Amino acid sequence: MPTVSRTWSIDAILLDMDGTILNSIAAAERVWTAWAIRHGLDVAAFLPTIHGVRSIETVRRTGLAGIDPEREAAAITRAEIEEVEGIVEIAGAAAFLAALPVARWGVVTSAPRALALRRIGAAGLPVPPLLSSAEDVARGKPAPDCFRLGAERLGTTAERCLVIEDSAAGIAAGESAGATVMVVTATHHRPITTDHPAIRDYRDLKLERLPDGSLAIDAARDVSARAEWRFLLQDRRV
Repeated sequence: MPTVSRTWSIDAILLDMDGTILNSIAAAERVWTAWAIRHGLDVAAFLPTIHGVRSIETVRRTGLAGIDPEREAAAITRAEIEEVEGIVEIAGAAAFLAALPVARWGVVTSAPRALALRRIGAAGLPVPPLLSSAEDVARGKPAPDCFRLGAERLGTTAERCLVIEDSAAGIAAGESAGATVMVVTATHHRPITTDHPAIRDYRDLKLERLPDGSLAIDAARDVSARAEWRFLLQDRRV
């Protein structure tokens, strides 16, 4: 079977945070486990629902009576800002971000801004030139609003962006925005079914500066998939 190759020309890269450029699962689950126990929830059933969406939406989905979702979400955020032990970069993320052209990438996260900056710092990653957080949109992932806003702030459209995600909600948001999507699987315990390019971590990518100034980003799936992808990111600095 011949190898399938595909190339996309893109203006910018929009990356999710948790599970995509850093691993905060242990820290987040410690906070949410304590909250779930206090409210009598089944922890094992509840924890899988917290990833990829805004805290306030997670709280609302529980349907708990007699609580203020905004107040609960704010308290959870404060606890998460304090709880950063064990947060680490996804392998190769720091080097990958450092290689990207200035102002051609950003982080689009469901986390509040203060929490995002705290986790990015804890993981030893650079502060992104663009950070779109929970406060910036009325509708969180899987709605496409966050990626459309991120693209606009970088001077382009979502259709001209590569979205790098790890969660089902984030993938759906990228798809709805019309972006090209690539999936990072480093934190997956069970596979997500997707036709998008997928890498385990950033060591699976090869970067090459081309004579025209663009950055070629090559991703190859496992050999059995016989598929290769190339993203051409133009550096617009003048």
